[in-house]
Amino acid sequence: MSTDILCADYRGMYQSAAGRLCSALRDVPALCASSLRQQPHHSPVKRRALSPPVPGSLVSLGCCHGLAGWIGDGPAKAVPSQGTAAPSAPTGGATGTAARSASRSGCSMGNSTSRLYSALAKTLGSTAAIAQHQEYLEESEHEQSDPLDPKDLLEECQVALQGRPARLNREFVSRRNDFSSSNSFRVMQWNILAQALGEGKDNFIKCPMEALKWEERKYLILEEILIYRPDVLCLQEVDHYFDTFQPILSRLGYQCTFLAKPWSPCLDVEHNNGPDGCALFFLQDRFQLVSSAKLRLSARTLKTNQVAIAEILQCNETGRLLCFVVTHLKARTGWERFRLAQGTDLLRNLESITQGAKIPLVVCGDFNAEPTEEVYKRFASSSLNLNSAYKVLSDDGETEPPYTTWKIRPTGESCNTLDYIWYSQHALKVNSALSLLTEEQIGPNRLPSFNYPSDHLSLVCNFSFNMDPDRLL
Repeated sequence: MSTDILCADYRGMYQSAAGRLCSALRDVPALCASSLRQQPHHSPVKRRALSPPVPGSLVSLGCCHGLAGWIGDGPAKAVPSQGTAAPSAPTGGATGTAARSASRSGCSMGNSTSRLYSALAKTLGSTAAIAQHQEYLEESEHEQSDPLDPKDLLEECQVALQGRPARLNREFVSRRNDFSSSNSFRVMQWNILAQALGEGKDNFIKCPMEALKWEERKYLILEEILIYRPDVLCLQEVDHYFDTFQPILSRLGYQCTFLAKPWSPCLDVEHNNGPDGCALFFLQDRFQLVSSAKLRLSARTLKTNQVAIAEILQCNETGRLLCFVVTHLKARTGWERFRLAQGTDLLRNLESITQGAKIPLVVCGDFNAEPTEEVYKRFASSSLNLNSAYKVLSDDGETEPPYTTWKIRPTGESCNTLDYIWYSQHALKVNSALSLLTEEQIGPNRLPSFNYPSDHLSLVCNFSFNMDPDRLL
């Protein structure tokens, strides 16, 4: 059976599970997705002590953790999730190593959701196995459409994270002499770290396994998204799309698109939650979808394992078109020419999709390439007239940040700039960008940690349209 067919079957299974989640959450107060726009963007706040969750809420069900019962063992009773208590601060060295060893020997990677997915991968060809879960394929669209209040969801995330250290504060840095624009929009780029890779393959030797458990790490990821409330969200290494991000973000007013890697390394991990891939989300009260393209990147004539999503959206406020792209290029040293070929193929596709840059572009991705690499230079010099948004943080406006990822593995410490938000500089301008965490905030054990859920930092930019978009063409 082909990967595409498998993914299609998995999609149906998990979308039905999303319906179960929505049904269980009907008691959560509803709020139209437009509230995301009505609330002003603000700086992150420290977590505070909050009242216990009410029955029927996301936290009382363990949020997505409660979904495990729906998918793995049939409909479950809505009972409060006991969860796991996390240490108040990260530990490293021998303590972290011991915790990791104990956790690996005594705890499976996931919940019953992961176990079901693993079983499906082996028995999907069996009609009996499909019939067993047929009831989950009959959920109505109505059950999946009830909106969530983002303020309530953020508060519930903070309840779930009370045992963890306070949030690490980051501020927006504005361009000199820049004034906020009424037609601005916010874009967030983030490699969130696939759960299967974080627990099973990446081997962050200074990060305790307790910090990586999905039961709490998912709340850190959702909290980061809810704090900054992007109009367009681009994620890489998403392996909990159907049971977490699609059901929750769709109820926050986002339209969601996902594309899995054909040969995801997550599938090599026991009790995985399916393949990882790229995902693109946009607020439907800000944009409407015009067209969507799912790309499998090529290296010359060879189809590769890396993918991209490119969607043309129309701004509801101005009527102008924008093309948003999310991608994730091949990792590791020694693959520089391969990444260059992938990047060249992506640029060639975008040239066609945007009609030769007539439609402005925002390209988000983990390029796995430093600014010195040829693929970076190819993007910077392409006919699409792209510039890197995070240069705005530098004094000269021409220099990339010193790092967007910082981790420690058995092979040593890696501090690199690999993540970018490219934009059409003739049509768009960067109003502000979210500052990066300092070395002191990140700490000696680096990322991920109890404070931060990924080994990559999120990039967040506020853009607006140039008044004279043809001026720089």
